[in-house]
Parts: sequence; C-alpha cells; structure tokens
Amino acid sequence: MSKKKKHEDHEEHIDETWLIPYADLLTLLLALFIILFASTQVDQKKYDTIMRSLNSAFTGGEAPFAMSNLIPIDNAANSTKNNNKNQNPPPNEESKPESQLAAKLQKEEKDLEELKKSMDAFIKENNMSEQLTTKLDNEKLTITISDRALFDSGSATIKQESQNLATSMSNLLGQYPGYQVEVAGHTDNIPIHRADFETNWDLSAKRAVNFMKLLLVNTKIQPASYSSVGYGEYRPIAENATTDGRAKNRRVEVSILRNIKATDEIAK
Repeated sequence: MSKKKKHEDHEEHIDETWLIPYADLLTLLLALFIILFASTQVDQKKYDTIMRSLNSAFTGGEAPFAMSNLIPIDNAANSTKNNNKNQNPPPNEESKPESQLAAKLQKEEKDLEELKKSMDAFIKENNMSEQLTTKLDNEKLTITISDRALFDSGSATIKQESQNLATSMSNLLGQYPGYQVEVAGHTDNIPIHRADFETNWDLSAKRAVNFMKLLLVNTKIQPASYSSVGYGEYRPIAENATTDGRAKNRRVEVSILRNIKATDEIAK
C-alpha cells in the first residue's frame, strides 16, 4: 500500500527543468542591455573591447562580466569628456587678438629702440650731438637735424659734406621696413621774400623734399612709405625772440611713425 502512494506522489511532481535555460536567457539579455547602455558612454576603443567580450560570451568563451571587461559608467563618461576636450583644445593664448597686438607692439618697440641706439652711436662717432638729436615716445621716433647741418642760410640745397649724413641715415632706415616715415621742414619766424622762396612755407617744404630725395636713393627703402611736408614757422620748439631759439626752430625732422600706439595698447 505504501509503495503505491509513493508512486502517485512521483507522478504528481511538476517538471521545472525549463527554468534553467529561461534564467540563462534572461541573464544574457540583461547583460546585452547593460553592455549596450554602457557602450553609448565610451569611446571606440572601449566599445571594441565590449563587443569582443559580448562575442566571447555568446560563443562560449570568457564570461561577459569578467573583471577585465567591466567599464564603470562614470569613468566612461569622464573618458568621453576628456576626448572631447582633446578634440577641442582651448584657444592658444598667442592666437588671441590681444596677444598678437602685444607681440607686434613688443617687436615695434624693439625695432625703434635699436634704430635710436644706432643713430645715437652715429651722432657720437661724428661729434654731431649739437646738430642732431633723437627722441622716442608713444607715437614716433623723431630724428631732429639742425638746418646748419644741412643747409646754408636761406637755401634748400643740401651741403656736399652733409650728404654722408643722409646716406648713413638712409642705410639705417632701410634695415627697418614697414614703417611710415615723414620728413618735415621747419623755419623760424623771420619772413623771407625771394624769387625762389616767397614764404617760409616754400622754404621748409623744399628743404624737406630735398632731404627725402637723398634718403630715397637707397633702393631698400620703399618710396610709398615716405612723405614730406613743410610746416614753415608754425610749429616752433623754442622762442623766436632769441637767436638761439630761432636756430633751434630751423630744422628738419625725420619721424618714424609707430604702427601701433603704446597708449592704445595700454587702454585695451
């Protein structure tokens, strides 16, 4: 009787062997979704690693959750952010307009200082400190030449012995191209009435042109960068009431103009 009862219990037992492959299938699907989600957060190299792991899992190789293949999502996000940063690096400081302007200003300052030192050395070597002076400011480098160093009284013809000065200055200017140069003539306030020069305007303008022509003999100089002007008696640097003051006012000024004003750079 007892044997029959045991047999009936065995027949009523439900077959649950199907749960094992079902659980494996769910596990693999879950792994697939997790890996697909993670792969959207990583770069191509890590994506390839994941795909190899997935392929190995489905073909009976190494398990997809092996520690060597785990990729934390936070790290993947950081990796993506770093990659984007490397692909779009911050602008180079030297490429900024302000930095470029500062670099140009520095080069210009160096050029003009070198030119001034060279001109000062020429003045010292030729004992012409009373006839030539140099001045560098925020707008230009000015080389002032006394009329006595270039012309006879009331004349616009450059003295023969003074042409060496023009040649030397021209050679120095030719080493620094790219600057606008203005040659300006000035007189004192004593009126002049001559057939060739009706006014001081005419005398100052002719002196400026003649000196500029000597500078332009140098083929390294670009004539388009040079100009001449006559200011007559109207831009004095000393009082015309004295002989010494009038002598200072009679002059030729060669001005090398800055391309960038230092004051403008500072203001920015």
